[in-house]
Amino acid sequence: MTSAGNTMDDEDTFKILIATDIHLGFLEKDAIRGNDTFVTFDEIMKQAVQNEVDFVLLGGDLFHDNKPSRKTMHCCMEVMRKYCMGDRPIIFEILSDQAVNFSHSKFPWVNYLDSNLNISIPVFSVHGNHDDPTGADGLCAIDLLSCAGLINHFGRSRSVEKLEISPVLLQKGNTRIALYGIGSIPDERLYRMFTNNQVTMLRPKEDEDGWFNLFVIHQNRSKHGATNYIPEQFLDDFLDLVVWGHEHECKIAPVRNEQQLFYVTQPGSSVITSLSPGEAVKKHIGLLRVKGKKMNLQKIPLQTVRQFFIQDVTLSEHPDLFSPEQPNVMLKVMAFCQEKVEEMLEEAERQRLGNSLTPQKPLIRLRVDYSGGFEVFNTMRFSQKFVDQVANPKDILHFIRHREAKDDVKEEGMDFAAILSRPTSEVLQLRVEDLVKEYFQKAEKNVQLSLLTEQGMGKAVQEFVDKEEKDAIEELIKYQLEKTQRFLRERRVEATEEKIDEEIRQFRDSKRNTAEEDEEVQEAIIRAKAHRDCSDSVRDDDLNLSDESADIAVESDEEYTSAPTIRGRGRGSRGSSRRGRGRGRGSASKSGRDGHGQKGSLSSALTSKSIMDAFQGSTQRSSRGNTPKTYADEITIEDSDSDENVAFLKCSKPKQKPTSLSANKRVSQSQSQSFKGVCFDDEVEDEFDPFKGSRPQRR
Repeated sequence: MTSAGNTMDDEDTFKILIATDIHLGFLEKDAIRGNDTFVTFDEIMKQAVQNEVDFVLLGGDLFHDNKPSRKTMHCCMEVMRKYCMGDRPIIFEILSDQAVNFSHSKFPWVNYLDSNLNISIPVFSVHGNHDDPTGADGLCAIDLLSCAGLINHFGRSRSVEKLEISPVLLQKGNTRIALYGIGSIPDERLYRMFTNNQVTMLRPKEDEDGWFNLFVIHQNRSKHGATNYIPEQFLDDFLDLVVWGHEHECKIAPVRNEQQLFYVTQPGSSVITSLSPGEAVKKHIGLLRVKGKKMNLQKIPLQTVRQFFIQDVTLSEHPDLFSPEQPNVMLKVMAFCQEKVEEMLEEAERQRLGNSLTPQKPLIRLRVDYSGGFEVFNTMRFSQKFVDQVANPKDILHFIRHREAKDDVKEEGMDFAAILSRPTSEVLQLRVEDLVKEYFQKAEKNVQLSLLTEQGMGKAVQEFVDKEEKDAIEELIKYQLEKTQRFLRERRVEATEEKIDEEIRQFRDSKRNTAEEDEEVQEAIIRAKAHRDCSDSVRDDDLNLSDESADIAVESDEEYTSAPTIRGRGRGSRGSSRRGRGRGRGSASKSGRDGHGQKGSLSSALTSKSIMDAFQGSTQRSSRGNTPKTYADEITIEDSDSDENVAFLKCSKPKQKPTSLSANKRVSQSQSQSFKGVCFDDEVEDEFDPFKGSRPQRR
């Protein structure tokens, strides 16, 4: 920040630090990369202090694991306590009903209004798919930080059928922001909600066009399947800026959606979690300024992110160097690959000069296409040459081969070898439920599902694999069997095999892609959780019979606490509560559970199951008028790497104000104008204006 920039940060300007997908705890046990996420998180929060932001906005996946380790949680709380607590006054206020915004919390108000806390920089965050609420109580790691008073967790919903998003209304001087948020929801479910017109974004009743509408979402932006993403066209057109989390490629420069006429910024991840081309883009966070309906985004490069270089080579494209028929061709290929790796190491060293914050050992990935008759060689022996120079010596090389299509394929089946031979970026995007669905779609009739749907089974297997719900599949089968038997009794079906099979098939098909399908999985997870709790209790009782002592966890049944009195620090008004959303998963506690310590041997013997064991346990949104808008918009993107500003202009269009989705819907005045953008209308031209591009271009 320059001194001139600070002079423009007046009492009407919001300054917001934006970051997404920090993934704390990723590879925390790795000897080289174990502290990367913690160092970068410290840099992000340090930037918030240095730029004197009003608050930090996180777009989900603060943690990499749903159940972060004690080290990860400790480091996170240490950094947040270091940078977020202090006596610096907070000069914006909350206008919305916090009992609605934070209804899932027992402390339903923003943390800086808590009389027991000294908060200097509030942090607002939605949850991601890595740290989403799970278990019977619907808790997540961010809820722990919220209870500790370090984070304001918003954007939660428990319903699997409809979604009502109430904004957090903020005001600083004459600037008002309506902050909307959706925590991570399975893409298929949210897609279905949008198409069934079950997503409602409420708007302020008074002066609805006087608010800057900021929306945070954590979903797939790129299309991974028919319904495995959220199209931008699904979002309401009254929005001004959408902060998109979950996608790791840094595309932080706002891009205008030409249909909805809002801007989308994708900050990307702050750590490299996969060795794919999208992760090789320079990592940034954003400093967003909002004044009235005008906005300015400054790109801040992250200096502590480990360097990553990736390159693709195709051996068949170098016939002048080697061919499969040559003797000792493998030695020539190894020398060729070694040369490419050394070139990337030299480039990393050049870029690292002068920046002491960048880790010394870079990440290197060389993808080798050996199609055309070439053979692979020992990658471990090759990698030993670079053990002391790279951060990922075990996976520097990645061999791929493009197989030729066969015309005489008689029977289509699922080729898992072909799946694993896909490029790394595609393999990392594969999901368990997608594999299950693809398998059953291509399987023979005698192994097709009869009771369960492919999507329901896929979700249960995902819970089994990713979230350690070891009884999820068995409980889903039992629950579905009970429902089917009850259905057949009520229908009084003729007791013939053909009739019964037909009724079962119709009953199964009637639930495809419906909310009932999601509810069945949720019920199975809850049952699995209850079954595990019961087993834990039995084991605890068994342990109590021994002479060894056991630790007893005492749980509180305290009801919701009323809002405390406002502190005498001039921090605005408060009044409010929270509600949670989540799929049943995780280690939430239940009343009546003793919580004794468990012996490792007994636990593994009684709870460990394989997937086969689990199976053996049981036989558009309303067609909203595309309302045109009227505004002459300009968005300025500042890059800390250079002194130039890039100006984005919106062409003027006649606007018809959208219908309010608040409780009392009303029609807005048709001739009103809204101005969304960055140029201050009344500024003196000679003054420095961070909201204005150096040379605005109009079109």
